[in-house]
Amino acid sequence: MFGETTAFSGFSVDDLDAARRFYGETLGLTVDEQGEGEMRMLSLTLAGGAKIFVYPKDDHTPASFTILNFSVDDIDRAVDELTGRGVTLERYPGFEADEKGVVRAEGGPAIAWFTDPAGNVLSVLQDRR
Repeated sequence: MFGETTAFSGFSVDDLDAARRFYGETLGLTVDEQGEGEMRMLSLTLAGGAKIFVYPKDDHTPASFTILNFSVDDIDRAVDELTGRGVTLERYPGFEADEKGVVRAEGGPAIAWFTDPAGNVLSVLQDRR
């Protein structure tokens, strides 16, 4: 039914201005603001042109799962750039991370998690196949 229809995703944050700075300045995504007042939101443009909408929510609860995965060619370089921009990597029980915070489990991608200012979980990952 929707195989020929475009779609987009969205998620909430508790501070739209902090989200604009983080996604635009820290991560380097193209960020456009749309609407005004209570209908104000951000549009993030990802490589390839995909769009994601970010909207404010007064009773925002951070996502307890990874909402965005950024595929990179060199995870060590990506992690160094993130930490150089003040991003702290997350470490989760059950996932053995190296000194940089990268999980390099056999059979899967190398992955490192971090959060946006609203506490939503994101990752950088490198396919090692």
